[in-house]
Amino acid sequence: MEYLEVVSRWIHVGTAIVLVGGSVFMRFILMPAAKDLPDDQHLALKGRIMGRWKRFVHTGIMLFMLSGAYNYYKAMPFHKGDKLYHPLIGTKIILAMIVFFIISALVGKSAKFELMRQNSKKWIAVAITLAAIIVGISGFARVRLKGTSQPDMDDRTSQPDMDDSPVGELILEEEPESEEN
Repeated sequence: MEYLEVVSRWIHVGTAIVLVGGSVFMRFILMPAAKDLPDDQHLALKGRIMGRWKRFVHTGIMLFMLSGAYNYYKAMPFHKGDKLYHPLIGTKIILAMIVFFIISALVGKSAKFELMRQNSKKWIAVAITLAAIIVGISGFARVRLKGTSQPDMDDRTSQPDMDDSPVGELILEEEPESEEN
């Protein structure tokens, strides 16, 4: 099953790279460059881009949800009794749902979210900021684990830690150096 865990991680991180990177590109490169186009060309370009981008957004949300649920399920045994991990991941999930809502509203066609689309520059910036916070939470939760007595997430074997056993102490003790002159 280690293969599936690696693939799930790649899917999760790869999806983040594509969606966040695409959002950064649109907000800071494409939108400023396209604002000088005549209205008819601007609308035509926007329609073509959003038609393609929404497929990435909807597929990305699905991949995030599937890989995120699997990754969380696999991480649970390593965090029993951890009073910080679960609130961090819960916060991350809530923020992700907000990002999913924002980017879905921006690529959608519902009249209810037309005001958001008219102010897409602001809403993409909000989504990017929330995504950066999510990445920060993820990094902290991942690195924080290494400093605890919990098993390393990358070491999913059930081998006992030799440093914590009396046998390990015997094996790891250094022999006194003998002075042979």
